[in-house]
Order: sequence, then C-alpha cells, then structure tokens
Amino acid sequence: MKKLIECVPNISEGRDKEKIELISKVIEKVEGVKLLNVDPGNATNRTVITFIGEPQNVIDAAFLLVKTAQENIDMSTHKGEHPRMGATDVCPLVPISNITMKETVEWAQKLAKKIGNELGIPVYCYEEAATKPERKNLANCRSGEYEAMSKKIETKEWKPDYGPDNFNETVKKSGVTAVGARDFLIAYNVNLNTSSTRRANSIAFDIREAGRIKREGGKLDGKIIKDKKGNPLREPGMFKSVKGIGWFIKEYNIAQISYNLTDINVSPLHLVFDKTCEQAIKKGIRVTGSELIGLVPKKVLIDAGEYFLKKQKRSLGVPESEIINIAVKSLGLDDLFDFNPKERIIEYLIEEPKEKLSYLSLTDFANETSSESPAPGGGSISAYCGTLAASLTTMVANLSSHKRGWDDRWEFFSDWAKKSLNVQNELIDLVDKDTDAFNQIIESIRLPKDTEEEIKKRNEAISKATKNAILVPLSIMEKAYDCMKITKEMALRGNPNSISDAGVASLCAIAAIKGGLLNVKINSKDFNDLKFIKSINKKTDSIIKKSEKLEIEIMNIVEEKL
Repeated sequence: MKKLIECVPNISEGRDKEKIELISKVIEKVEGVKLLNVDPGNATNRTVITFIGEPQNVIDAAFLLVKTAQENIDMSTHKGEHPRMGATDVCPLVPISNITMKETVEWAQKLAKKIGNELGIPVYCYEEAATKPERKNLANCRSGEYEAMSKKIETKEWKPDYGPDNFNETVKKSGVTAVGARDFLIAYNVNLNTSSTRRANSIAFDIREAGRIKREGGKLDGKIIKDKKGNPLREPGMFKSVKGIGWFIKEYNIAQISYNLTDINVSPLHLVFDKTCEQAIKKGIRVTGSELIGLVPKKVLIDAGEYFLKKQKRSLGVPESEIINIAVKSLGLDDLFDFNPKERIIEYLIEEPKEKLSYLSLTDFANETSSESPAPGGGSISAYCGTLAASLTTMVANLSSHKRGWDDRWEFFSDWAKKSLNVQNELIDLVDKDTDAFNQIIESIRLPKDTEEEIKKRNEAISKATKNAILVPLSIMEKAYDCMKITKEMALRGNPNSISDAGVASLCAIAAIKGGLLNVKINSKDFNDLKFIKSINKKTDSIIKKSEKLEIEIMNIVEEKL
C-alpha cells in the first residue's frame, strides 16, 4: 500500500492572485502529487496550500514551492495580520496513511536540509522534527516575527538548523522558514460581533491551553504574579492542545479569535466553538459564525453535527450529508463564504473516483439492469431490496424520534435509527460488491491457459472469485436479516402512523434474503470445496428459517395495528 503524507505550506501572500496561482501551480508539475486546496486570506496576507502524495514526490513538490515563493515574495515589504517570518512561513508534513511519525520526521529533516543548503534560506525544524525542545513550539521559533530575524538567527541559541545564520540580501527577501512534522492541525477562526481585538483576546485566553498571565487581584491592570525564577505564572484555559489569539480583520470589519487545534481527540472543534460562544455572551459579545482554514478531516464535522443534533434532541440516524450540513449551519461555517464540504473535507478529495451502481439514479439503475449486460443481476437487486427495507426502517425510527409527545423517547429511537442506517449503508455497498464479484469470475475465466503454470493460476483465480461470489450474497442475507430484527422493534414500538412502512420494509427484507439465497445456490453449484459449501448451506438454512418466522411476526403486528 502507498505511503501518503500531506504537506500544508503557508506562504506570505494572500492578495496577489497571480502570484498565489504561480506558486501553487508548481505543485502540479510533480507527478504523483495531488493539489487539494488553496485557501488565500486577504487580511492575513497569507495562503494555506494543501497537497498530498508519496513522500519523495511531496518533498520534491514542497521544495519547488518554497523556491518559487522565494523568487516571487519579498518579505522586506510584507504586511499582514498573521504572525510570519518567511515567504514560505511554515511547511509542515503530516502522516496520512501507511507511514509513521518517525518516518515523517526523517522526510521533514531531509526537506529542511535541502531548502537550507540549496536555496540559502534559514530553516528551523519544529514540532516532532524539532532538534531542540524549545523549538518544538512554532511560536518560539517565530517569536519576534520577520522583523526580529536579522538579529535572532545570528545568536547561538537560535542559530538555524539549516541554511545561513546571517541576514544577507537573499535572506532579507526570503525571510526564515519553519519545516515540521506534526499530526493533523485544524486552523479555525471564530467570528465576533465586535471590532475589539482586546475583547477577542480576552475570550481566547479563557479557551486556549496557555490561558492568561496571573495578576494580583485578578485585575487586568494588576501586578504580574511571578514564580521564584521570575517567570510569569499563568491561569490555564479550558482546553488543552488549543492555541488562540484575537485579531481584527479589516476586510470584514470584525474581530476574530484564531485557534489552532493540535489534537481534536483531546479538544474537539465543536466543544471549543460552544465554549467560545458561552464566554463571548458573558462579555456581552455574540459569535456570528466561524471559518475553517484549509482542509478538515470528515470526523471533525461528523462529530460536530452529531453533537448539535443531540443538543436539539434529534435523531442521529440520518445520512452523512445531513449530519455535515447540521455542522456547517451550527458552526456558521458559511457566515463569510460559501462552504462546500466536497471541496473542504480531506477524505472527499483524496478518495479515488469510482463509477458505482449505487451512484446511479433510479431510472439509470433500472435501465442498466434491463440491458443485455448480465450484471447487475439478481444479487445486486437483492441487495438493493435490502437497502430499501433498511431505509424504510430508518425512516420509521426517525419519525418516531421526532413524534410530538415522544420527546422523552427521542434517544431510544435515535439509537435504533443509527443501527438501521448502518445496515442500510452496508447493503448499498453490497449492490456494487455483488456485481464486482460476478465481474471477477468473468475476468478469471478469461485468464490465459496455454501452459500448466497458467492453468494453475487460472484455476486458483476462478476458485477465489467463485468463493467470493458465494460469500457476497450470503452477506446480503445476513444484513437483510439484521434489518428485519430492527424492523420488528419499530413495528412494535414505533410511530403507529408508519406501521404500513414497517410492513413494506419486512417484505423488501424477505425478498432480499430469498434473492440472496438463489445467488448463493447458483454460485455454489459447481464449486468443488464441499466442506465450505456444507457450512454455507447450514448458515443459509438457519437465516431462511429465522427470517420466515420473523416475517410472520412482523406482518401479524402490522395487521393488528392497521
């Protein structure tokens, strides 16, 4: 499997569209690298660029980007709200799949060395790639910003890890770059209905891990309280792994709190947002929305959507797209700009495009089935019948969860809706898996058979494909039976106005089960592993007996309530 790392360089240019495009487009010149997102900020005069690929390709692309930024950005004239010290201010690497943090650190060090040696740019390594404890925190590396770097890089304490340690003409233009290796970081701004940076900072101090400096009497103008070594003592904020600062955004004429969430498992975004709202209200300020910078893992918005649905006492058994929409609206992510999840969620951007039967419209799916092609066939149709059964069952659970007068039972039905939705998603996947299984058999039959070795490989491929073609419809039977068990609960306890829907769900589920059985039988017909077939037959016989009994029970409940 491919090793994938993400690179998220921040360049100190957010206003000149031509420069931003010139710098970001060089990434696409490197084969095997995918440019995911370019997110410019006018007020911050900064652009966050995100791309992904295999390590060496990413390093090559990152180096090319840093070089192009060096050629096109002059830090001696740069102004912007965001702290910065270089044309490419930071260039972190993030492990995505099949690669450890230790390996990612090695790649970050390799990139830093190449930038320092070949481009003559001073480089500090930060986070997991840091060479000294005090350099782990990016804020320490960037302290004093560009304006302080001419003296800072010449000190023994802050001699760059790579590149020159004198502020020559090249460095005067390029500034200093930080290269790091870190886990996924969420850059997140919260919008306030005030223009006061001091008020925004006050809220940020309540929330961020570093909190605020302790003062005598707890007063803003009180004397700073220090420890025995003379260091200021701090009152910690509410959330660990959260950095925050307030600033004024002239472009929008509002103050924002700019957060960096460095561990969303410790401090989820939705809780940071909610507590920010609470603290703002205490200070007579209202949160009007928020802004995600760059990309976000899907989990962040799913967790947020479910959190706000729970607060509304609404069912969580709804499609992923609806949960994400609730998150977007609750967090106000579309307050300043349109927010398109397909362009901002990392999983959506890196998934391989695939033509799926389940993506077709009802009409196109029906036409595809009725064509001369043997697939999709009875197995896929059985899986889709099961999907419809689960969809109806989920609907009954959701209608019950939202029924007037049943507010004290919303969570009970929400739990059932989630279970049913999971079965629904598994069955919709089986629509494609059954067709794929058939196609694998055809492909294995077409393998060459001119030599004994080829015949052996062909027979092994046919056997493997046939076994899979038996197991897939068995899975359809199992999942459809799981659906029926939930359907019975909904027929018994659910909204009585939806009892006919529960009945139809039961009929669809039994059709899926018996349709799945027919496909198990036809694919088992010539399979020579008799022990395997015997175990499969035992399972199918059990499912048929249990499901037929369950169908009678469900239909009796339905008839009684009609």
